[in-house]
Parts: sequence; structure tokens; C-alpha cells
Amino acid sequence: MALEKMSDKSSQGVAFLVSAGIVYEIVAAACSSPQTTEINADIRADTLMKWVYIGLAQSVLFVAAAAAFDQKHRTGIVTGGATAVVLMWWQYRHARDAGLKAAAEGKPGTEYYGN
Repeated sequence: MALEKMSDKSSQGVAFLVSAGIVYEIVAAACSSPQTTEINADIRADTLMKWVYIGLAQSVLFVAAAAAFDQKHRTGIVTGGATAVVLMWWQYRHARDAGLKAAAEGKPGTEYYGN
């Protein structure tokens, strides 16, 4: 009985962390990192961001599926997933913008495709 009462509230936290974690895992699997995006934005911004969006879309599908399977913890699952989606999107967008600004200022990235 005591474990049941405890699990009602604490399970939402676990569901939140699992949902947020899956977003980070999926985006990481689809992309290098915000740092790589920033230092190579001048050469690969479009490609890098394409994979960010694909990773985020996959994340949304997984979070939606988890929320459908586990209706009891739906709030934690959706809240965790949504929080992570927003944070990951913001990080990559900031990295892209900072990298493009740095390139415009003449700062080199780590990749070069020239003769």
C-alpha cells in the first residue's frame, strides 16, 4: 500500500525524465552536437538543421506513443518530452545562428571543402 501511494506522484517524475531522455537520445543519434553545428554552420547549416528537425519529429512520435501506451503517466511523459524538444531546438538554432555569425566575421570552422 505505501509503495502504491508513493508511486502515484514519484512515477510522474520518472516518466518526465524518461520522456525528456528519449528526446535527447534520439536527437543525439540523428545529429552530431550543437557544438559541431556552431563550428561548421557556414558549410553545413542546412544539413545539420535538417537532421535536427528529423530527430525532433522522431522524438515527438516516440513521446506520443509512450503517452498513448501509459495513460496514467501521460502528463509526465508529454511534459518531459515537450520540454526537451523545446530546449534541443533552441540549442541547435542558437548554435546555427552563432556559427553563421562567426563565419561572417571570418572565424574558421573545422571543415573546409575547397581546392
